[in-house]
Amino acid sequence: MKQMHYGTALVTGASSGLGRGLALWLARRGTRVFAAARRQEHLDALAQEARAAGATLEPVKMDVAQADATVERIRQLDADCGGLDLVVANAGVGGATPGKQFPWEFTKQMIDINVTGAVATLGAVLPQMVERGRGHLVGISSLAAFRGLPTRAAYSASKIFLSSFMESLRVDLRGSGVRVTCIYPGWVKSEITAKNTFPMPFLMETEEAVERMGNAILRGEPVYAFPWQMTRFMKLLHALPNPLFDALMSRRR
Repeated sequence: MKQMHYGTALVTGASSGLGRGLALWLARRGTRVFAAARRQEHLDALAQEARAAGATLEPVKMDVAQADATVERIRQLDADCGGLDLVVANAGVGGATPGKQFPWEFTKQMIDINVTGAVATLGAVLPQMVERGRGHLVGISSLAAFRGLPTRAAYSASKIFLSSFMESLRVDLRGSGVRVTCIYPGWVKSEITAKNTFPMPFLMETEEAVERMGNAILRGEPVYAFPWQMTRFMKLLHALPNPLFDALMSRRR
């Protein structure tokens, strides 16, 4: 499959983890990358690393939880650069939201970032992309979207929402010239997973995960899930009858 090239790209959640890696990966391939996140000092360090590699990466301080401000900022970037070719909604948070001690404040924060923030990011310049007849929207979901996991009600639900949102967009935008990709990573080393105290099967190095994601985006894959071992396992869980799934997950919890 022929790989695409992008003149401009926006990547959110670029101060660490997959977002940081993907922003640098794209910049090193000649894309002018707008790297967006809340932590300015992390973005400045990323821009310096990109410059050392002869790449163009511009820091953009942005909090996607502030949805209206996010839409306004992205529209301004789109106008200033002559049109964004690629928008990657990567910013997200994870963590436990157990039903018996349901933490409302954390749940709201997760929804504001993972759901509302992602939609604001992807939808900000979608009409402009359709008008131009080109563009690529990428949403970073999770294998946790394949089934509601114990103690992860808010996280699984937020990723299920994003997956369904991307699927509907993919159907709606067929023939418009605007591509849609949904990516489902498994366990990847990051600031988020470093806090986990439970086993993480097939935990992947960030660099390998970024390479896989970047190539899937350039190929224009509509859906890409990895690693294959965890993907197969989650698909099996998805196919289980509810009583069997509930019993299995209760023991896992």
